Amino acid sequence: MRIQESSNTVRALLKRELAGYFTSPVAYVFIVIFLMLIGFFTFYISRLFEAGQADLRGFFEWHPWVFLFLIPAAAMRLWADERRLGTMELVLTLPVTTAEAILAKFFAAWIFLGICLALTFPTVATVSYLGDPDMGAVVCGYVGSFLMAGAFLSIGSMTSSMTRSQVISFILSVVICLFFILAGYPPVTEAVSGWAPSWLVGFISRLGFLSHFASIKRGVLDLRDIVYFLSVMIFMLSANGVILENRRTA
Repeated sequence: MRIQESSNTVRALLKRELAGYFTSPVAYVFIVIFLMLIGFFTFYISRLFEAGQADLRGFFEWHPWVFLFLIPAAAMRLWADERRLGTMELVLTLPVTTAEAILAKFFAAWIFLGICLALTFPTVATVSYLGDPDMGAVVCGYVGSFLMAGAFLSIGSMTSSMTRSQVISFILSVVICLFFILAGYPPVTEAVSGWAPSWLVGFISRLGFLSHFASIKRGVLDLRDIVYFLSVMIFMLSANGVILENRRTA
């Protein structure tokens, strides 16, 4: 019974949070910037038309780097804004648990990011018109991108609960997200392999987002990669809960 009540509470809060995104022009500006950056990197930097191949590797390769700055920008207001406006205390005194409030905010923001990803479908349509891409790999790429976006978002949610300053939250989130990107970035692992033992190189590579995302975007949905991204989300949201619980009891 309690689980059903909690689910209904999260659903109601999620609808409220998600509706809040589309009552503000900031959401639409974010969508436009996201689509413009993805389109610019795909068509002008990766030169999709000149490549002569009907695939979306150049499209997905830029997602981690676009996420690195845009998702912390989207997440920095999740809790920092509540603290700045003095409404966090009100939220934490409502008849909802900390976990319910965290999940509602997180899933609303994650759905919003999913909508942003879905709006990139003209790129898929363009490649499909020009050739015959492997749609299985395309679907896997979107699944991996969505999971990676959730991992980035969970980091941003955690840093947002640490401070009332959105700028500080943004900087902290970018630094942590950059660590997770560089941990699996080939030039970094190659540099580390020059002096570190092979087990350490393998550990650092598996710790990074890129190595897990790379296998998914190739069309391989490995359970280990899915569990990895879900584990990052669970860990960061749990840390988010610890921070907010300390503020609730303070």
